[in-house]
Parts: sequence; C-alpha cells; structure tokens
Amino acid sequence: MAYEDLLNRGLIKPFAAGRAQSASRLALAKRDIKAAEAMLAIDRDWAFSMAYNAILQATRALMFANGFRPAAGEGQHKTAVEFSEIALGEKFQDDIYIFDKMRSKRHRVIYDALGLVSLEEAKQAFAFAVRFVKEAEQLLER
Repeated sequence: MAYEDLLNRGLIKPFAAGRAQSASRLALAKRDIKAAEAMLAIDRDWAFSMAYNAILQATRALMFANGFRPAAGEGQHKTAVEFSEIALGEKFQDDIYIFDKMRSKRHRVIYDALGLVSLEEAKQAFAFAVRFVKEAEQLLER
C-alpha cells in the first residue's frame, strides 16, 4: 500500500509499534462501541461522538500495524480518514465517505452546538462503528 503521499506531506511518520500498541487501540475502539451503545438512551450527541472515536481508534490501530503514526499537530483526524482510505482500499470508498462525514459532524457536536444528532443518526453511527471496527480487526488478524 502506498502511504508515500501522506509521508511526503508530513501527515504521518514512521513508527515501530508493537502488536500490543495496535491491540491497545483496538481495545479502545471496542470500549467506545460499548459506551456508545449505552449512551444511545442518554445523549445522542455523545453516542455519536463515541461511535466516531471507535472508528478513529480502529484506524489508529491500522496505522500502528502498518508502521506509522499521525504527525503531531492539527489535522490528525483528517489524516486518519486519508490513511483509512489507503489502508482499506477502493472497496471501502462509501465507508470512508461516511467516516469523513462523521468526522465533520463530530467536530460540530464537540465544539459548536448541542442536539445536532438525531436518535436515528446516532443508531446509524453506532452500527457503522461496529462494522468498521470489525473490519479493522479482521485486517489486523491477517
């Protein structure tokens, strides 16, 4: 897989992560899925944000497993989206689009306003996170 563009743009850096570090990120993703499910009945915005974070952590697990980490500074979430696009490939274009839309909305939920997420949207985000994390886990097992 070609990560040279991200390296050349200074968005990722080589990183000699061990299996434990990838496994740790995957464990965080699974924790966030459980939290998102529990939060659906309490706060839709937070359920959505937790589902998004599960996807982000699964992507970081893939990054570590491939020998990279995000560069320090702004834009790490966008870099994760770009990295997942390369790591998962063309077959997952629709999923990457959803991930990026969630990234944008999560930013607004965290920093701008309350009540932006409907219950249906939170449930969809949760279901997507479950599927995404499962796919990442399968890739990490190979």
